[in-house]
Amino acid sequence: MGEPTRSQSRSVLRAGASACALALIVAGAPASADPVDDFLELHRTAVERADCGPGSDPEPGLQGQVPGPDRDSGRSAQGYNCNLSLVGQHQGPGAGIVSVTYDHCSYTGSNIPIPEEVGSPGTGVQVIDASDPANPRHVRSLQEPPMLAGTWESLDVHEGRGLLAGTGVGILVGAGGFSIYDVSEDCANPRLLNHRDGTQLSMPLPITTHEGAFSPDGQTYWAAGTVGGQLSAIDVSDPANPRVIWTGITGISNHGFGITADGNRMYISTLAGITVLDVSSVQRRDPFPVVPHVGRLFWSDGQLTQHTIPVTVDGAPVLFTVDEGGSGGVKIIDSRDDQNLKLINTIKLEVNLPENLGSWARDNAGNGAFGYDAHYCTVDRKVDPTALACGWVQSGIRVFDVRDLNNVKEIAYFNPPAQVGKAGQLVNSTHATLGAIVGLPLIGSIAVARAIADGDVELQDIESPRARLLGIDMSADWCMSPPAFHGNQLWVTCMDNGFMALQFENGVYPIS
Repeated sequence: MGEPTRSQSRSVLRAGASACALALIVAGAPASADPVDDFLELHRTAVERADCGPGSDPEPGLQGQVPGPDRDSGRSAQGYNCNLSLVGQHQGPGAGIVSVTYDHCSYTGSNIPIPEEVGSPGTGVQVIDASDPANPRHVRSLQEPPMLAGTWESLDVHEGRGLLAGTGVGILVGAGGFSIYDVSEDCANPRLLNHRDGTQLSMPLPITTHEGAFSPDGQTYWAAGTVGGQLSAIDVSDPANPRVIWTGITGISNHGFGITADGNRMYISTLAGITVLDVSSVQRRDPFPVVPHVGRLFWSDGQLTQHTIPVTVDGAPVLFTVDEGGSGGVKIIDSRDDQNLKLINTIKLEVNLPENLGSWARDNAGNGAFGYDAHYCTVDRKVDPTALACGWVQSGIRVFDVRDLNNVKEIAYFNPPAQVGKAGQLVNSTHATLGAIVGLPLIGSIAVARAIADGDVELQDIESPRARLLGIDMSADWCMSPPAFHGNQLWVTCMDNGFMALQFENGVYPIS
């Protein structure tokens, strides 16, 4: 029997997706002329490449790629940059997944500590004083139990109230641990506010956690538990006495989220899409809050949706939604009608296009479960943003001009030097420790399998001599934390390189 044609392969995929698409329709998904086609649609265009000016050391291959030959020869240990230069760095013992900044300080997310390392300066959340960005220095570590347990994607700062908070997650899902600090007076010396509930192991809060963030007014900290879809609202109006005021189930799973400026709508990530929740009753502090589902949008172009950034553009509400798996990139969504969310555009790099997923698989083989995928992004402002900066895992830090949502352009990138041979030294790097559990880039496997089924790549295209089931080659860093705009600098944290202050060059930012 001959090889299936591309159309035959697509028919098989359509049949396999029909049950999923039908479930969406029954659940009230927006009506469409062909919901199966909508669900299966792939974005096949990359954003325009950055024009790299003087002082740049550009990527030699596809946009976003660290080519296999550069990994094998050691060239990736020099890194690549375009219109972004390194000003200062504090590598320390590496970094956990999400880090945050406030004023002149950065707070490095923690990894699960190796038992013999507990209590050392390298464990817990590291406080970095970057008042001199050329010479950032570690000043202390936060070592309350939740900060030692591994903060995963829960570390967050509320700028207006000057509060830093995070939960203890462990390997994937944690329970009970929550600590909140005042950083408003002296960001380099956070002051613990809740000495009892949430911080003491004997006084846990009734939450599960993987992800967390403040509401826009800073009165609520939301904790998402991922497995089982539990979501909890913690009232932090009195930070010394945090209390859970609502808990519910959003679906079979959830992830990160974004909340509108008024605090009334939450866009929470699902396995591949977003669900819209009306959280206004929690925001109002109703005695018996109810959180109904309002709308939803699902897709197959990308999986493990990470988080959403609600913004307004020309007065209209828009979402930037990030997929951490499956080369889904960043989706731009019209949210004027939460019951009928509409895709405007998708931001992808060349290395994320279906025809290039053979290179995706070959390059990333042997360097852990994550490959060339977006993870956490930040806008320079929530009203009429001009730039979007993202941690794109093995593609480094990517910065885009988003003034025209239909014509997004890349303006800069910085992919830091690979830290080959330093896995044993970087005890706080989730990449260098937990990343070694799985050597293959499994997070992108669905997209790669689909590209093979669609005839975009051949099976032999994904073969790599560096492929391994266990262990990692450290041939590229993992940049997963949200970059922070600080004037004409970006403050970023990548797992192996730690904290870095980056300077925009060649007049690419601010964007005029």
